Amino acid sequence: VQLQAFGGGLVPAGGSLRLSCAASGHSFSSFGMGWFRQAPGREREFVAAIAWGGSIRNYADSVKGRFTISRDNAKNTVYLQTNSLKPEDTAVYYCAAQRYGSATYYANQYDYWGQGTLVTVSS
Repeated sequence: VQLQAFGGGLVPAGGSLRLSCAASGHSFSSFGMGWFRQAPGREREFVAAIAWGGSIRNYADSVKGRFTISRDNAKNTVYLQTNSLKPEDTAVYYCAAQRYGSATYYANQYDYWGQGTLVTVSS
């Protein structure tokens, strides 16, 4: 599985962005998908994840109520809708895939990673 994330950009505080992650290869529907982010000088952290069946979604406390993860298996794509963005959301955002994943929080359990897309939130 190859993953390509896009949709990042520069946005003022309070704004919104929709990040997308397109997957190539077969059996996208059998993969749990996650979003992680890494800010300068900080470790990569969990943002959100959706289980392979779509029924389980998990979020980091810092983004609950502001971010929404969703998937479209017909398009082999997972989305991250980001609303009410804050300067502290500035980071490179990465998508990841875990075969039959159940929306895990742990980066080391993901099998495939895409390149990141940069989100910059200005104050």
